Amino acid sequence: MHFAPRSNWMNDPNGLVFHDGLYHLYFQYNPHGVEHANLSWGHATSTDLARWTEHDPAILWDDDAQIFSGSVVVDHGNTSGFGTAERPPLVALYTAAAPGHQAQALAYSTDGGYVWTKYDGNPVLDRGTSDFRDPKVFRYDDGGDGYWVMVAVEAQDRQVLFHRSDDLKTWTFLSSYGPAGPVGGVWECPDMFPLAVDGDDDDVRWVLLISLNPGGIAGGSGTHYVVGDFDGTTFRASVPHPVPTRALLREGSQSRDELERYGWIDFGPDCYAGVTFDGLSRGERTLIAWMDNWKYAGRIPTDDSEEHRSAMTLPRRLSLTRDEAGVERLRQQPAVALEPRGSTDLSGVAGGVALAEGAGAVRISVAATFGDAQSVELRIDSTSDDGVVIRQDRASGRIELVRAGAGMPSGFRGSSSMALERRDEIRWDLWIDDLNERVSSVELFAQNGERVLTALIPVASLRTYTVTAVGGTLQEARADVAEP
Repeated sequence: MHFAPRSNWMNDPNGLVFHDGLYHLYFQYNPHGVEHANLSWGHATSTDLARWTEHDPAILWDDDAQIFSGSVVVDHGNTSGFGTAERPPLVALYTAAAPGHQAQALAYSTDGGYVWTKYDGNPVLDRGTSDFRDPKVFRYDDGGDGYWVMVAVEAQDRQVLFHRSDDLKTWTFLSSYGPAGPVGGVWECPDMFPLAVDGDDDDVRWVLLISLNPGGIAGGSGTHYVVGDFDGTTFRASVPHPVPTRALLREGSQSRDELERYGWIDFGPDCYAGVTFDGLSRGERTLIAWMDNWKYAGRIPTDDSEEHRSAMTLPRRLSLTRDEAGVERLRQQPAVALEPRGSTDLSGVAGGVALAEGAGAVRISVAATFGDAQSVELRIDSTSDDGVVIRQDRASGRIELVRAGAGMPSGFRGSSSMALERRDEIRWDLWIDDLNERVSSVELFAQNGERVLTALIPVASLRTYTVTAVGGTLQEARADVAEP
């Protein structure tokens, strides 16, 4: 259910674009091995976001620079001059990274995204700094012809910088955002886009995504979001985040209570650098993220037969909703589907009920009220060395995932949690997938997708899924299971 390369290293998704009926996924890729090195852009396409075809690498590193993260747009007006009005080019803006220097460069494709030519005039935006990276470009509608906006970061400064262009080649500074909010690590891989609140096109807000490493809500790398307004020049948060002190920027330590105040794409340890597709309508805004964590990404076990590292998350459709307190919250739902093959009645359950067993991909949806149970648990696997427990506690209103570390590197074992607003019900949508011979993944969507938790887990020799009510019995409870 998840994209992974046939071989070698992969990290951040890049250049997500929908064009001529195809979803294009570019990604940070090492053509020569499983280490984070020789960074180029890998390439895969899909017609449905579920089945992917991998192609030859798209943009290769050279002696001058590695090809760091960036984005792709369809230049429909041929503003860049690289194509024609009838056959608009695809234009990639990416970070050309050399030791001690990072600047934004351009490449273009006139064959639909397979063969790319680096622009002779590179770099197109150079601040002369060492950590200026990760451009995300979009077309801004100003009521006239519009213009291009680039969102990039000065990573160490924890600043998002906005620039504009009429031709994708010449850029002028607009404004900056930050430092503010979570600042426990460098800022990376920004994205920004408009969403209608609860589907109301007369009530549109802008969502700014910022990944940071370390300093994530689950430890290590993570991605937070800010909702606000953008007038074509400046982004302003609806609820301004506090400006950090110099000491905080220097030390980078923020408490869990403080981090809980902010919006997070994912409360698990393994969802980072998520960005969205260009070329889709506002109502189809779709995100894919890297399913790993910089704490241990380079040490995760690989297949014995075909060595490759990392996978992407499920593609996720994004929307905005407003809660009872008037706060805008991001929602995520899987953009792929698995039809249920059977339902299990869990009403009155006191002991454990096995829902499924075996390896491979499975989707488990649990809907229940607590009854007099104090908590409900889903246990994945049956041994203490490789087991995973997902637990929702009625009193605290938290969901916790506890994973074992059998066969995994240091820093992997532990737990992640997220707080829910509704404490009287269980609504889980769990997607579990074996990514290779040694590593599986869990993506848990709760509270209608307002809370998501993603975690890698060890592959076990015996896999069972058992639901247990602790301290009582469940009411009006059922579980649906689906497999590919």
